Amino acid sequence: MELLTNLVIGLIAALHLYFLWFEMFAWETTGRKIFRQMPKEMFPKTKVLAANQGLYNGFLVAGLVWSRVITDPIWADKVALFFLTCVLIAGIFGAITASKKIFYVQGLPALVGIVLILF
Repeated sequence: MELLTNLVIGLIAALHLYFLWFEMFAWETTGRKIFRQMPKEMFPKTKVLAANQGLYNGFLVAGLVWSRVITDPIWADKVALFFLTCVLIAGIFGAITASKKIFYVQGLPALVGIVLILF
């Protein structure tokens, strides 16, 4: 079960590392391919906002990675639960405000990670 938990948390961290990369460094190229519903002229105007959002994704990555290198298993799980809950809340908020797909990409994996830790 621990291996599966680590794999799920690693997958979530990798996803958020990808979000960081395209929001901070490839907003006007990769971002356009991901957010096709946005008019192309909006990408230069929102580049700084996207970079800020990418930075927050980086904090989630750092927290999830940190949770896996903590040697005390109880403390490691508590840190992981905190950051997974942050991801879950962001996924729920994104689903409500932007697109339901965000819940499936971001929120559901976090929920799976939380369940794996708790049970």
